[in-house]
Amino acid sequence: YESQHDGFDRGTIRRVEAKEHVFRESDPRTHVFRIEEGVIALSKLLSDGRRQIIDFAYPGDYIGLGILTEHIFDAQATCAAKVRCLSAATLEHDASSDARLALKLYKAVSAELVAARSLLVSVGQKTAMERIAAFLIDLHARNTRAVDDTNIVKLPMRRSDIGDLLGLTIETVSRTITKLRTMRVIDVINGTEVHILNSDRLGELAGA
Repeated sequence: YESQHDGFDRGTIRRVEAKEHVFRESDPRTHVFRIEEGVIALSKLLSDGRRQIIDFAYPGDYIGLGILTEHIFDAQATCAAKVRCLSAATLEHDASSDARLALKLYKAVSAELVAARSLLVSVGQKTAMERIAAFLIDLHARNTRAVDDTNIVKLPMRRSDIGDLLGLTIETVSRTITKLRTMRVIDVINGTEVHILNSDRLGELAGA
């Protein structure tokens, strides 16, 4: 992934264990983080105790961007991960005099907004099958930047994490993935690796 010219090479590396928080909602927003390895789930705890995952951040993605003085989400590793930390003040100072960096950060924030709007439509209007298929297509698009075999999608998160993103129960997630396997649209290896066998059909099922 492209990481040049963002100043993070000066930042410090932090290793995060599975389920460990990078930051919590309402923590002071002192640093911005670039994901180096693993996946970080951005989520909010609802008043009834349920968790709503807003998005997953993958290697090359930034978390903690914004203008508020406090974080508005929890950021928790779904697996062992590594992030690079840079002072928010330093990053913002650099961006004020570097148009290329400012554009890169603008694009990152814009991508977050697109993902949030897409999730809103998906959870509000789509069936379980459409949600799962669209999620796999989105993950596939991210994965093709990082791996040689473009038909393989890594699932470095639990079924419950996927459910918390898509507004589905873990049973519905598992049942839908099993149905996709039965239809020979995908295959699942060791529970963590999805092989897309029929990308056209997957697109149809996503309502694309």
